[in-house]
Amino acid sequence: MNTGKTIRINNIFSKDDGKTVIVAIDHGGIAGPMKGINEPAKLIQACVDGGADTVLTTRGFIRAAEGSFDRSLGIILRLTGGFTVFGGKFEEEVITSVKTALKTGSAGVAVTVKFGHEREGHFTQQASLIADSCEDWGLPLMIEAMARGNGFDGKPLKSTDSAGIKLASRAAAEIGADMVKTYYTGNPDSFAEVVEGCMVPVVILGGAKTDSIRDVFSDVYYSIQAGGSGIAIGRNIWQHENTQAMVEAMCGIVHEGWSVDQAMAHI
Repeated sequence: MNTGKTIRINNIFSKDDGKTVIVAIDHGGIAGPMKGINEPAKLIQACVDGGADTVLTTRGFIRAAEGSFDRSLGIILRLTGGFTVFGGKFEEEVITSVKTALKTGSAGVAVTVKFGHEREGHFTQQASLIADSCEDWGLPLMIEAMARGNGFDGKPLKSTDSAGIKLASRAAAEIGADMVKTYYTGNPDSFAEVVEGCMVPVVILGGAKTDSIRDVFSDVYYSIQAGGSGIAIGRNIWQHENTQAMVEAMCGIVHEGWSVDQAMAHI
């Protein structure tokens, strides 16, 4: 790993424990205005004040909130997208570049690969070529690894299927990911197998907004106990009535060893 990439990795993951709290704020380009993301500067300030390590977002959001960023908060710029909820296919295309990420002050970039999708080869090629560019420029690459299609038994995969997540996470690392973002399997034993089979840090995503914050905290807690390296969660943080408290609670679980009860008491 070159010097620039090492320095930027340390802007994403804490040097003290090797873990990270990433707040995902890359939803507006797909779903439009949403509760929680319509005041970019206010949301970034809550992330800064709450102690988040990094945000995963878009260049439009960075531009809208640039005055609220400070040196404590890293940025991962999303490079793939190119669809909205109107389109319905959710097929990833490269929509910006590694050079743009550097121009925006980003510490890393993110792409999504849907393994098992009918366009799996296209998504894989895109991610691999971006990995080449990341190596040239010393920029860490996050691959959001999703398992789609049918599993080994021929049946449709669920998003949290452990066999699918294990394969997708390892495949992402093989392509050249420096970190993998994926689903929690719902079980610490099976998630430990995901982590063990992947050569790079694994962080869990949050998925759709849920009414049970305890369930979210529980997933985060058990993913960390199973060897996970943190979170990249969006709606279940910034659609809560107290975003800063949610960030603080996530930092407590990920970095301070808080229990689920401690996190619940904080919010």
